[in-house]
Parts: sequence; structure tokens; C-alpha cells
Amino acid sequence: QVQLVESGGGLVQAGGSLRLSCAASGSTAAINTMGWYRQAPGKQRDLVAIISRGGSTNYADSVKGRFAISRDNAKNTVYLQMNSLKPEDTDVYYCDAKDWPNRLLSWGQGTQVTVSS
Repeated sequence: QVQLVESGGGLVQAGGSLRLSCAASGSTAAINTMGWYRQAPGKQRDLVAIISRGGSTNYADSVKGRFAISRDNAKNTVYLQMNSLKPEDTDVYYCDAKDWPNRLLSWGQGTQVTVSS
């Protein structure tokens, strides 16, 4: 079992920055990729960014150049640095963990990010 706990969400003005954290516990040796997703009420959960254990990353086009995902394997924690935030970035952000070959291990509980104009 893997447990994920997100933190760092909040209210920020457009153009501002936030840093989200997601700490994993439990059977963390099974984790390969970790990712951030976001979801608005009534909509599907969309990929924001993912990072492999080795550090390879992938981003949604909408956040490229503004968001950066990073990972501290020693702390079993993944981060999402969000800069130049826009009102359309307002969502609940979730982290996930997957094993090899890409089976879902766990979702976090979500953290609200609200960007005011």
C-alpha cells in the first residue's frame, strides 16, 4: 500500500507562484512514476506533469514553461512549482504514484489551488 499526502495549495493572485508537495509513505519502493493532475468540478482529471524515478519529465502543453515538476527520491516526495499562475489554473490538484509498468498505486486526497484575477 502507498499513501500520498498533498500540501501547498491555496489562494494566489494571477501572476503569482505556488509550490505543491506530495509525500509518499508505505510501499514506496514500488513507485516508478509520480504525477500531478488537476480536476474541475464535473470535468475529467487531466494530466499536468509526470516524472519518472530517473527524473524524466512530461508536461501538459498548457503549463510548459510555467510549471516545473521535481522529485526527491530520498524523501519520497514530488513537487510542483507553479509560476505565472493564471485564473484558468484554478482546480483541485491531485498527485498519483504508479509502478512499473504503469499500474496505479494510489491517489492523494487533492489540494485546492485558486488563482484570482
